[in-house]
Amino acid sequence: MSFSSSFLSKAFPANRPADNSSVFQRKISALEQDVLRMGALVEQSCRLSHGALFDRDLTAVAQIGETDDQIDRYYRQIEIDCANLMSISSPAAQDLRLLNAFIQMVRDLERIGDYAEELGEFAVKLLPYPVHQSMADLENMSHKTRTMLAKSLIAISNLDGEARSVIEKIDDEVDATYDLVYQQLADQKDFRGSLEPILLLALSIRTLERMADHANNLARRVHYIVTGQYH
Repeated sequence: MSFSSSFLSKAFPANRPADNSSVFQRKISALEQDVLRMGALVEQSCRLSHGALFDRDLTAVAQIGETDDQIDRYYRQIEIDCANLMSISSPAAQDLRLLNAFIQMVRDLERIGDYAEELGEFAVKLLPYPVHQSMADLENMSHKTRTMLAKSLIAISNLDGEARSVIEKIDDEVDATYDLVYQQLADQKDFRGSLEPILLLALSIRTLERMADHANNLARRVHYIVTGQYH
């Protein structure tokens, strides 16, 4: 993903003071690129956790840990860079809004990465048990969550505040599947055997639901950058 030309024109109006403007914009552009690089790593973690949970690919679990370390490094560095710009450059109000949104975005991305790592851990624990009938619904939740993340990263790249409405609709679908699977797990009667797989499935749907919420937050933060309004 690359920094779109529309981003600077929307984020920095034409009447912005010219002093140090080009230097500041280059720093903002570099920050946005780092956010997208971090987002690409989070997408990779989600793909790996999907493979671990639904394809039983346990080689992916170790890779998730390595990827998460890279995600955490980006997270810390972007927060530091944003704080430095805020303190050194005396940014205008619209610039502060942008930098604050970046800080919130990387927090959302870091949480999605952590949740992906958790899913990998659940996959290891589920391996000894037969595949549960609810796994198809969980896989559907995972696909939709990954779609939301991809669309949110595109929205960041293009500074597309209108993408929020489409992503929120997918989030509603994830929530509906969460409710469905939760009820299926809760309604089981005369259950025999270990409760561990049921508990792990309940934790998995909760984790996927939270991942979707954070992906939705990303789109909302882009909307905030564009409009100054946050829902």
